[in-house]
Formats: sequence, structure tokens, C-alpha cells
Amino acid sequence: ISKLIEMEELAEAHLHLLALRQEFQQERSRCAEDALMELAKKEKDLSLLYGDLRKKAEAVVRDSNSQRSVSRDLLLQVARVIQEEERRAEEPGGLPGSWMESWRQAVGEGVQVTVGSVLLEQKEQNVSWLAVHLARLGQAMVEDLEGVRTRLRRCYPPSSRVFSTYVSSYHSAVGQHLKELEAQTTELKDLFALLNWTVNEYKSERVLASASLQPHMSEESRELRLEDGLLERLKDKYCCRVKEETRSSLDRILNLQDEDLWRERRTPEEEDGLLCSHIHMDIWTTVEGKIQVSGQIDAQLKEKVIRSCMDELKRFPRRPSCGDAAAACGRSGCGATITSPTSTASLLYSKSDPNLKEQPDKEMVFSKIRLLQAAHGQLQPYLRRMMTRKWMTSDEDFQQLHSRTESLAQQCSLMRPAPAQRQELATRLHYHVVREYVGQLMKGNYSCKNRKHEKAAEKIRRQSEKLGDVFKDMTSTHEWLHHVGEDLSHLVGLKNERDIKNHLQPVVEHYPDFSRKHLLAVLSFRGLQRGREHRLILRSFAEVKKTLGGSGDKSRVLFSDIPATVNTDCLSQLPTCF
Repeated sequence: ISKLIEMEELAEAHLHLLALRQEFQQERSRCAEDALMELAKKEKDLSLLYGDLRKKAEAVVRDSNSQRSVSRDLLLQVARVIQEEERRAEEPGGLPGSWMESWRQAVGEGVQVTVGSVLLEQKEQNVSWLAVHLARLGQAMVEDLEGVRTRLRRCYPPSSRVFSTYVSSYHSAVGQHLKELEAQTTELKDLFALLNWTVNEYKSERVLASASLQPHMSEESRELRLEDGLLERLKDKYCCRVKEETRSSLDRILNLQDEDLWRERRTPEEEDGLLCSHIHMDIWTTVEGKIQVSGQIDAQLKEKVIRSCMDELKRFPRRPSCGDAAAACGRSGCGATITSPTSTASLLYSKSDPNLKEQPDKEMVFSKIRLLQAAHGQLQPYLRRMMTRKWMTSDEDFQQLHSRTESLAQQCSLMRPAPAQRQELATRLHYHVVREYVGQLMKGNYSCKNRKHEKAAEKIRRQSEKLGDVFKDMTSTHEWLHHVGEDLSHLVGLKNERDIKNHLQPVVEHYPDFSRKHLLAVLSFRGLQRGREHRLILRSFAEVKKTLGGSGDKSRVLFSDIPATVNTDCLSQLPTCF
């Protein structure tokens, strides 16, 4: 029997096995106790021979489609053996387990061999390694299933559902293979190839919907058996790569803009009186391409890609590289550069979830913050030099401050945001400049004596007016800030110290948060740090605050944001402006 099995004479070997099995059954039914050992030996021999037959049958099935040399007659013998053994499954002497199940496992193993034998080139050898491999895999599947449909199917009884078994095995084997490929796939183009083949091409006419597999395939499921979460992992990896590539693209676009405009000092274009930058078209072209490509896979991925692109565009105004460009605000055009991604994000939101339509406004806030940060950086070095010894003797730093403020005002008027947004920028910049300018007076680092306080007061009044005129032209809504220069210049510049008491009320009325510490800082700057008049002024101030109470406009917050340094040492050695 072993020789017959080895020679693949399976039908004859099976007949001999059936005879041995019948003999075993007869002996078992009349077995005496003294013959049990002999019977057990026969059962073992029978089991070993059956095991050899099953292994040979599995090998034939496993190789039946990959090796065309397997004869139709041999397959018919295997089919008859399986059918007969399934019929005798309840009789003693046979093997445990289902012969049909062993056949299905053998089919699955054969399919795994076919899938594993498809050529997979190294990434270094072929940039399209994965797309080419998947095309070959699809072709190998179609050819294998064509062989099942035209040749193997006829070797088994209809109850075996041969074609369905092979299709089901491919669903499992390919699903496992895709899991292995996912671990090797990192590039965006390869992730697209893997996703597109998994979601679309596997079910298409290129593979399972191939005309050569019809009509049998029309009755079969075309769904891959993927590991739970595999498809979502692939989509997440794809979106991560989209974000990374979008970020790199934005960096390249920004670098090109920097090279073209900033380094060459070329004046930016204007259109209809507003700054015109083509950077938004470059950004949109980059983003739109990624969205359209992802839409070829499915609508869900397209939506996720839109969100990924929006995430990068949202971060763009807050990124250091963008801030470097914005730091060049002294050279016009930064507003168009920073707000372009936000405009693109607005368009993306309009194509995405309607519930997110308010999000672009939030992102515009970040754009404005970035612009303000850039503006602050431009002005801060000159603001820090106000109310110093050099400031008393030279207008150079203030002229720089004024010039740059005027330049920023011009840029705001040319920016693309709506007028209300430009006005908000102007208002916030107005507040910052006034707060920092006045804040230098409150630091208590310098004290004007020998009547230099009159010159300092005139400077404060004149410079405050010039800065105020700039912000009036910018249509700042904080008109109440225009009083501060005049009010403080009175306190600093009055010839007679006794008259200071009569000018406290306007300051408190205009700025309810003007405190005793701020008054002390102003008096110290003036050179009045102690003495009877000093005490009387403080007493009058307390009475004014008490009289006015909470009658002032509490929305006018200025001095609360300005720390005041008060030196209580009556022997203070403060530097003096002479």
C-alpha cells in the first residue's frame, strides 16, 4: 500500500486500505482479550497508512494548480478518496478529522504558495516596486482562478464548491500578504498604490471582476479578509505622509518666496490697491493635487486628507519659518504671505464638513497674532530706548520708531483681510505701541532734574501726537488712547509742582486704572521724589480717586497692563538726565 501511495496509484491504494479497514472492523467485533495487543498494532498500521494517503492527497491538491503536470486522473482519484472517506467518517479504523477540511487547508496552502511566489523587487531596484508587485499579484490570481474554473472544477463533485473555496482562500492569503506589505510601506506613492489596490483594484475588472472569471465570480464575495484595523492604519499612515509632504511643500514655497521677494528686495505686486502674492495659488495647487488623488480611493480618505491639509495650513501662520518671513515686515508683503494659507484653508473648509465653517475665522485670528508678533518684534528695540538719557538728547530712535510704525500702517492698508480685520490689527497695534511707550516712563530707571522735565514733557506730547496721527489714519478704534500723551506731559512738564494737583482728575477720568504707583513713577521721572509737595500730590490723588469712584469707563484698560517700579529709598541714586 505504501508503494502504491508513493507511485500515486491512490485509487488502488485506497481499495487495499478499505479492505484492511474492513478486516480490522471484523476482528475488532469478535476480538478476545488475549488478542487486544495484536488488534492495537493493526489499528496503528492502518492509521499510518491512512496518514500517508492523506498527506499525498494534500500534496496533490496543494500543487494541482501551480504545477500543470498534475494529471486530471490523479485529481479524480483524490476527489473519489475524499468523497468515500467523508461517507465512512463514522466507521472505526479511519483518521480523525474531516477529509474535506484537510482538502480546504491544502487549497489554502497552495494559494499561499502562489501569492508568496509573486516577484517582489527591492525598493532600491525599482521606484514603483509595490505598484508593479500588486499588478503581478492580480495577474497571478486571475490566471490561477482561470485554471480552477476551466480545469480543476471538473475534477470534483459540485458539492465541493471548488471555485468558491479557491476564491475564499485568496481572500485570506492576500489579506495576510497585504498586512506584511503594510509594514514595509512608508512612501506616499506606495501607500497610495497599496490602498488603491486594496479598496478598488482587487474588486475591479483587473482582478476579481475579470471577464475571464465570469459568470462564476458574479456569485462570489469580493471582500478581502483584512486584519481588523489594517485599512484604517493604512489610511492613517497615508494622511500622516500627506501632512509631512504638505509641510515640506509649504517650506519650499516659503523659501522660494523668500528668495524671490525678500533677498532680492523686489517690491511686491499690487492688485486693486492691495498686496498681491501668488503664493496662495502655489499652496492651493499643492493641496488640491493631494485631495484629488486621495479621492480616487474613496470619499472617506478624501475627507481625512482634507482635514490633514487643513491641519498643516492652520499651523502655517504659527510656524517658525513663517515667523522668519513675517519678521521682515519692514519689507512689505508679509501680510499676503501669512494669510494666504488661511485663505486656502477657508476654501478647504467649504469643501469639507459644513459644521466647521467657523474654523477659518479662528485660523485668521492666529494669522493676525503672528502678524502682530512680527510687528512687535520690529518696533520693540526702538520702544525700549524711549525715556532714556539718549532719548532726551536725540530723536533718532523715535524717528526710527515712527518710520516703522508708518510702514506697518501702510502694509495694513494693503493687506487682503476684510476692512474690519485690518482695523482690528490697527487697534491692537495701537494699544501695544502706546502701552510700551508709556511703560518706559513707568520703569523708574531715569529721573529728569534741573528743569529738564519741561523738555521731556514736550517730547512726550509731540511724539504721542505723531504716533496718534498714524493710528488715526489706520482707523484704530481706541481713540481713548490719544489722551495719554497729553495727560502725562502735563504731570511731567508743569513748572509749578503745586499745579500738578489740579491736573490729576483728567488722568483718572480718562484712565480709571491709573494707580498711586503709576503716579509715583511719573513724579519720580519728573524729579519729584519726596518732600511736602510730593505728599500733598499723593493726598490729592487719593481724594480724586475716592471722589470719582467707579465712574470711569472700566473697559479702558491701559495702566493695569503696565507695571510701575517705585523706588521708596529717599537716598535713591537714580541716573539723572542732564
